[in-house]
Amino acid sequence: MKQFQVGIVGCGNISKIYLEQAKTFDILNVSAVADVDMNRAQAKAIEYQVRALTVDELLSDKEIDIILNLTPPAAHGSIALSALAAGKSVYNEKPLAIDREEAQKMLQIAQSKNLRVGCAPDTFIGAGLQTCRKVIDQGLIGKPVAATAFMMGHGPERWHPDPEFFYKPGGGPLFDMGPYYLTALISLLGPIKRVSSMARISFPERMIGSEPKRGQTIKVETPTHVSANLEFVSGVMATLITSFDVWKSSVPRIEIYGSEGTLWAPDPNTFGGPVQIFKSSAKEWEEVNLIHWRSTNSRGLGVADMAHASLTGRPHRANGEMAYHVLDIMHTILNASIQMKELEVKSTCSQPTPIPEGLPFNILE
Repeated sequence: MKQFQVGIVGCGNISKIYLEQAKTFDILNVSAVADVDMNRAQAKAIEYQVRALTVDELLSDKEIDIILNLTPPAAHGSIALSALAAGKSVYNEKPLAIDREEAQKMLQIAQSKNLRVGCAPDTFIGAGLQTCRKVIDQGLIGKPVAATAFMMGHGPERWHPDPEFFYKPGGGPLFDMGPYYLTALISLLGPIKRVSSMARISFPERMIGSEPKRGQTIKVETPTHVSANLEFVSGVMATLITSFDVWKSSVPRIEIYGSEGTLWAPDPNTFGGPVQIFKSSAKEWEEVNLIHWRSTNSRGLGVADMAHASLTGRPHRANGEMAYHVLDIMHTILNASIQMKELEVKSTCSQPTPIPEGLPFNILE
């Protein structure tokens, strides 16, 4: 089997799990890391026994096949475009980019050069949401008719070492956490065609509670509470709320309501369960056994799947088309709030195929 050489740009908090999980896939080898802060890149390189390069050196390195782009959202577009220009496939952390124009350009260049664009989240490939997909595909809750999805929290400024970007354009609960919920819903129910919404900045400033910037204030420049109604191409209607303004909540993460029952889905920011269903003929919820192997934090599944798909020619699951649809939906949600009316979502995507059952732990084909 061909082994794809991966170069990571961005050595922040999220890079640790990607570096660890890449080792669990025979098809991937992280051979170099880069960061605008060379000290941070060198520390990661020493820890994981890889090369530390400047960003320019990594992008031009002929050994690298895939750029894993873990930079802050504002840099997702520029780094991905540079990687594609250098003839490398790219896998971005979410969101695909901040604006739609950069994201569209990525997809166009990739298509013209026969390269791949992938994007987090890949949690929908994990055991929990893949089990949910099987429940729906087998008709265990009948025909889906509606759904709810709630991401209710109070923001990352209490724990993240550098939380300011969460409150700038391209951040906020919708762009930071919305991709998990929207990607999960699309993987289960297909693309979305129309939205309406309300959004607000509830508190104009946030105080950082974590080191090393404890006590500093952040000016909030993007909505921190967003409530949206979604209409799917299939006719399913859903309510999505994402918030950094809620101290505590007991609402479910995602529920799908069908003609014959209800599906209770796990946190889409995780790879595991539990998964529960309530059937119209039952008296209690029933827990569903998870169907396959990746139930712990497995960030990098999407990169490995993209590599496998490159060898066989099939579409990869955490693909740029779906990530662009998610980005377009999020922008349309914010625009619908500003314009105070329903808006059509101009993009679409294919519903990703489910993972075959019974695959070995480190194989996705």
